[in-house]
Amino acid sequence: MQQKSAHLTTVQQRLGHQAEVIPFSRPMKTARELSNLERVLNSDHAHGDGVFTRSATRRLRSLTGVGHALLTTSCTHALEMASQLLGIGPGDEVILPSFTFPSAANAIAMTGARIVFVDIDPETGNVDPQQVAEAVGPNTKALSVMHYGGVPVDLDAISAIGAFHGIPVIEDNAHGLAVRVGERMLGGIGSLSTQSFHDTKNVHCGEGGALLINDASLVEKAEIIREKGTNRSQFLRGEVDKYSWVALGSSYLMSEFNAAVLDSQLDEFESIQARRLAVWTRYSAELQEWAGESGVRVMNPAQGIHAAHLFFLVMPDWESQALLIAHLRRFGVMATFHYVPLDSSPAGRRFGRVLRPLTQSEDFSRRLVRLPLWPGMTDDEVSRVIAGVTSYERSTAS
Repeated sequence: MQQKSAHLTTVQQRLGHQAEVIPFSRPMKTARELSNLERVLNSDHAHGDGVFTRSATRRLRSLTGVGHALLTTSCTHALEMASQLLGIGPGDEVILPSFTFPSAANAIAMTGARIVFVDIDPETGNVDPQQVAEAVGPNTKALSVMHYGGVPVDLDAISAIGAFHGIPVIEDNAHGLAVRVGERMLGGIGSLSTQSFHDTKNVHCGEGGALLINDASLVEKAEIIREKGTNRSQFLRGEVDKYSWVALGSSYLMSEFNAAVLDSQLDEFESIQARRLAVWTRYSAELQEWAGESGVRVMNPAQGIHAAHLFFLVMPDWESQALLIAHLRRFGVMATFHYVPLDSSPAGRRFGRVLRPLTQSEDFSRRLVRLPLWPGMTDDEVSRVIAGVTSYERSTAS
């Protein structure tokens, strides 16, 4: 016990235990945010569809290569819009990975449709195409997939399943803004795709999102849903002489305040990504030896394709996850786990079903540890995280 205590004291001294806590995430601040906000405050246009909404939308379309993009109040709302646009409702089923954020499931369950949860590829955390194929049935209305950590799902396999059965793909790209796979961009694969601009994402505006529309026939309907069921967008373009209520919808339009911040963030996207990638690369390079000696698997995307959105470790067993997180917290490093599989949750059991036990989702969830990663991290902070991780030994943490 004395040896263990002495070891921890030495590590504390090496890491600088009295230094400022390193948070898991810290929102990035970009150069033009305040001046943009002042412009909105000094204008007579604070609601959406103003100059910053238009500018941010143009930047987003340029980054993703999509023909149509609508800024929304959140990625959650964009997912809800996708369900409405595809006419998902009672009696339908939508296939969804269990290892994902509840918003994707809510967007399905709120329509009255049933969720069919499927398992993941344990190497990436992405949906397993084989299970998707097995889950397709006569009531399947859509496939909903997520690129976990901005690492692409098996695009060819998912696209082939959708095409073979004539089923649209909803692409949750909350983690993968501007990731390119050969000639394709994430966000341009599904019939409808969504982006998140929550303050934990690579580019943010506090709370916000976007719906990317790759099926041109859905654009007008999407505008109506976003504008409270009215044809206001057509009116603003001079296509109708007055606008009125024409269908069901809600208030999904991002305000000019959020768009002003987002526009500044998108303007600095390349530099933000460069800083995030630098942190990610150091973790990948400097944790390999420790991981190999400790039986830990380090995030290793195929062909090196990822968004530098997160960096994860997969611990050798379930208990080690909590031990490493607690170990790092003692040295002021805030690491965390991620999703609890949705099929195991109370709402998941109520609104969904499974074909078989989703063992890979449970195992991945209970061994995953995510490290702090944000573009403002200093070299010293990255070094402290690496030192904290490499000081972890099962014998000294338990």
